[in-house]
Amino acid sequence: MTITRVLPFRPPCLMLPARLAGLSLALLKATALEVAILAGHLLLYPSGIVQERRIAAELPSPDAPRLPAERRPPVILLHGFIDNRSVFVLLRRSLAQHGGQHVESLNYSPLTCDIRTAAELLGRHIEEICERTGHHQVDIVGHSLGGLIARYYAQRLGGDERVRTLVTLGTPHEGTRVVPLADAHPIVRQMRPGSDVIEELREPAPGCRTRFVSFWSDLDQLMAPLETACVNHPDLIAQNVRVSGIGHLALPVHPAVAAGIRQALDLPAPGSSVAGAENGLTVA
Repeated sequence: MTITRVLPFRPPCLMLPARLAGLSLALLKATALEVAILAGHLLLYPSGIVQERRIAAELPSPDAPRLPAERRPPVILLHGFIDNRSVFVLLRRSLAQHGGQHVESLNYSPLTCDIRTAAELLGRHIEEICERTGHHQVDIVGHSLGGLIARYYAQRLGGDERVRTLVTLGTPHEGTRVVPLADAHPIVRQMRPGSDVIEELREPAPGCRTRFVSFWSDLDQLMAPLETACVNHPDLIAQNVRVSGIGHLALPVHPAVAAGIRQALDLPAPGSSVAGAENGLTVA
C-alpha cells in the first residue's frame, strides 16, 4: 500500500522570505495609497490651474514707524512636473495652522522645457515676494522637479542669498532613469543622470548659504535609484531624511511628512538637524 503524504497548502506569499514578504505588503499598501491620492488630486487639479491671487501689501509712508518683520520668512511651495499648486492643499493648511508663516504656492507652465529658465523665473517671483512682504529671505518646499528648479536657483544663480531653507520631496538630485520613453520631453532629459543640468549641480558651490533638507522615500517608484533623491554635495549644508512606507505622490500629502517639513523650517541655525532623522520617518 502506498501512503501519500499531503502537505498543507501555503500561499505563495508565506513561502517568501519574511523580509521580502514584508516589503511586498508595504509596496502594495503604498501603491494603493498612491492610486487613492492620484484620484483625489485629479479632482483638485482644475482648482490649481489658475495662478494664486496675490494681494499687495500697502506700503507705509516713509515717516511711519517701522515695525519688526515676522521672525519666520515666507514659505514658497513649488510643484512637480505636469502638476500645479493643488498638490499642496493639505501641506499648505498644515503650515498655516502650525507655523503661522506667510505661505504662497507658485505655478510654472507645464510647457516649461528648461530647468534653468524656470529657475530664473522663480528668482523673479522671489524678488517680488520679498518686496511685497518686507522679508529678505524665503523658505521653499519643492516636490519632485520643483525641488530641482529651486536647487538650481539657490546653487547656480546666486539664490542662496534669498533662500534660507530648501526642503525637497522626492527630487531627483542625481537624476532618475525611470520611464525612458518620457525622454521625448526636454525637461525630462534634463532630469536624467549625466545631463548638463545634473552635471552643473555637481560642480563646486563654495559658500552656498542655503540649508537643504531632502525627504526621500524607500518606495518612491519614480526615483531610480532611490538614493538619487538625496543631496550629496561636499559644499552644501544638507540633511537627508528617509521616509518609509509611502510613494512619490504621498510625500507632499502625508501628515507625518508635513510634521517633518515644519520641523525643518523651524530649525534655528544652518548646522541644526531634523530630530530623529537619523532613523528616518516610518509613516505606514
